[in-house]
Amino acid sequence: MHHIRNVQEHDYTSVIAVLNDWWGGRQMSDMLPKLFFVHFQPSSFIVEENGEMVGFLIGFLSQTFPGEAYIHFVGVHPDKRKEGMGAELYRHFFATAKSKGCHTVRCITSPVNKTSIAFHTRMGFEIEKGDHVVDGIPVSSNYDGKGNDRVLFVKQI
Repeated sequence: MHHIRNVQEHDYTSVIAVLNDWWGGRQMSDMLPKLFFVHFQPSSFIVEENGEMVGFLIGFLSQTFPGEAYIHFVGVHPDKRKEGMGAELYRHFFATAKSKGCHTVRCITSPVNKTSIAFHTRMGFEIEKGDHVVDGIPVSSNYDGKGNDRVLFVKQI
């Protein structure tokens, strides 16, 4: 049995320790600075099972666009995937964002991450129009800097 709780600053160490391994060795830890664990605790979550972290979601409410929330980073332990934990984390975030007055959730992924694209579309996200298409998917060029194209998602909650 697992439970979801809000992140705390000390959770940063646990998440960063497993992050690159959970992404198959890809260098991802630079994309998740500690500031998220300090400043966005009410909208970011840890999933624990038998006292161990097995998943997390880091998100926040937009200060620029009232009514919008953003999911920045999500991870599920490789041995726990396909059990619905990612979807449960997203639903938990949706409920939290909605309770704070949000009606829209946004997030992005890399065009090479076909698993993520499929997950987000299953969760009811729409892919936003990009400036070109890769493998039939609209993509926004250089979204995260030169050569870092991204697929942009939006969902009404």
